[in-house]
Amino acid sequence: MKILIVEDDLSSRLLLQKILSPIGDCDVAVNGLEALSAFNMAWKEGQPYDLIMLDIQMPEMDGQEALKEIRKREGDLGVAGCDNVKIVMMTGFVDSENLRKAFMAGCEAYLLKPILKKKLLDQIRQLGLIE
Repeated sequence: MKILIVEDDLSSRLLLQKILSPIGDCDVAVNGLEALSAFNMAWKEGQPYDLIMLDIQMPEMDGQEALKEIRKREGDLGVAGCDNVKIVMMTGFVDSENLRKAFMAGCEAYLLKPILKKKLLDQIRQLGLIE
């Protein structure tokens, strides 16, 4: 499995890498612009991501905008439905408006920080990416 971790906080990024490295190859980005670049490069190389862990609040381009751009790019590539990359949004704030926006834009799941290993792996199982 190929995973992109998009998180501006170093400690959160390292934690996610530690949890996810045993189940897949992890790349990292520190903001939405880097995430889009990595997403496009992965497609260009013929090795698209299976999972993107996407923080909502980041500098330069936030997670909500990155999510919209990724889904737009998938549409341009003719990718839809079950073939879309699975995107899990992450945030430290309980905010129903951000939650609504994320699901309307096409995320598959939403996790609150701090990220707990069991919850994260359970969510990835629910998405059908691991057994």
